[in-house]
Amino acid sequence: MLNEALALTALYGSSSLTVGSLFSTQALLSKNSQALAFDNRTLSYGELAARVNQLTRALGRLGVKPGDRLAVISENRLEYIELLLSAARLGAIVACQNWRQTDEELGHCLELVSPVILIYSSKYAATVDRLGRSERKLLLGDEYERLLARESAFETLDAAAPEDIFIILYTSGTTGAPKAAAISHRAMIARCAINNVDGSVFPDRASIYWSPFFHIASTEGVLHNLLRGGKAVVFEGFDIDKIKAAVAREQRIGLLQLMPGTIERALQGFSDMPLEPGTVMVTGAMADLVPGNQIAAITSMLQAPFRNTFGSTETGAPPAGRGLIPIGTKPERLSKLQSSFCHLRLVGEDGHEVGVGVPGEVAIRGPSLFSGYWGDGAANAEAFRQGWYHMGDVLVRNEDGSLDFVDRRKYLIKSGGENIYPAEIERYLLASPRIAEAVVVRRSDPRWGEVPVAFVVKGDDTLTSEDVLNLCRGRIANYKLPKHVSFVAHGDLPRSATGKIQRFVLERGLSSESVDAK
Repeated sequence: MLNEALALTALYGSSSLTVGSLFSTQALLSKNSQALAFDNRTLSYGELAARVNQLTRALGRLGVKPGDRLAVISENRLEYIELLLSAARLGAIVACQNWRQTDEELGHCLELVSPVILIYSSKYAATVDRLGRSERKLLLGDEYERLLARESAFETLDAAAPEDIFIILYTSGTTGAPKAAAISHRAMIARCAINNVDGSVFPDRASIYWSPFFHIASTEGVLHNLLRGGKAVVFEGFDIDKIKAAVAREQRIGLLQLMPGTIERALQGFSDMPLEPGTVMVTGAMADLVPGNQIAAITSMLQAPFRNTFGSTETGAPPAGRGLIPIGTKPERLSKLQSSFCHLRLVGEDGHEVGVGVPGEVAIRGPSLFSGYWGDGAANAEAFRQGWYHMGDVLVRNEDGSLDFVDRRKYLIKSGGENIYPAEIERYLLASPRIAEAVVVRRSDPRWGEVPVAFVVKGDDTLTSEDVLNLCRGRIANYKLPKHVSFVAHGDLPRSATGKIQRFVLERGLSSESVDAK
């Protein structure tokens, strides 16, 4: 009997825990509950499941097989989620394209994955025309709806297995061409479980997502809600009026998604809408990139703690996505708590683990890890070493077990033989209420090789370059002081989809002329 059970497990068990099968289970349990909302349209779990089943049959009729790639160029919309869930059942892979990229970059990303179908919205029809791709095209809207209308809503068999790749998301490519991070069903489900345990999934509430689906924050967040029976309220970009209306309508919000670069607009938008404690459970992300006074202000206004997270497309919320900054607190330090269900080491240049208080590169193992970079053996060899995934980020382990971010290992400023981490300088600048935002980048220098320079958004119109330097003097070594301070407007700072400032864009505009800050 045991042998028979083992044989059955081997035959069927591998396909029993996939994104598609878990959504089908949740759709059965929550058939009449609301699953998705977008603008004025809402789908229940039962309605969403029926459309996903129709789409699954339609794509199968078009010849889509397990392992095939479906490339999507589209803004946030309900059909995007249907495509993800349908591909999950087919065992196909959705490659989410970044529509902010140039045609050359998009062409590179598409070549990496060789899609069998390119699915796009009318908003990006001109982009698709310029790309001149030869694969089958599917236009969202009327053509898509006609495809569904011809099919039965009866559920199909799940053709995927846990280690099959489910989704491909592209890294930002700040140091080169974008890389295609392949995320399996196993990894996506593990990320859901970790976020559920660590307090970022709220199945009895609605959560609000607006960042593009080509980024992990919204794609992962929406899927996690659907796998746990929650409601995802989706927007096309950050629209404060629509977000406020959703909060007023739903009343009980789990996560209100806010990214660096949107906090000031949220503060202005919610200034006339006081919220009761418990209306919003959590908000924010990537606290290292947000000035402390903004964190204190937005948590007080929303009456919700701020997520002190540190993760990646490749790892999900781990290694450190569990911390929360209390309401009304202006953090002096941003020490993070290690995520559940991950094994973490900090290693030196020699690959050996460093001690407490010593900066080391993050090496991580765990079920949330991605499966590697699609079609990039060299990048995989560099990232996966000695059985560990090396993130390229440098952290310090504190005596109490918490973790402090130092900087990107590859983004060091090497000045006269000394290593300078920009984040160390930025930490002191952002601690001042006179500075709204600040970023430090490297500039070539004929004497020192590289020197740090600062781009600053004023929070106080009387702020001078000397004031900026005085915030750092006596707190960091003199060689770390910015050699030049440029004052810029908030909108002039180039950002990625998640609101991260793109240092490499700022660097392009710098000359190698040595200029002493005054």
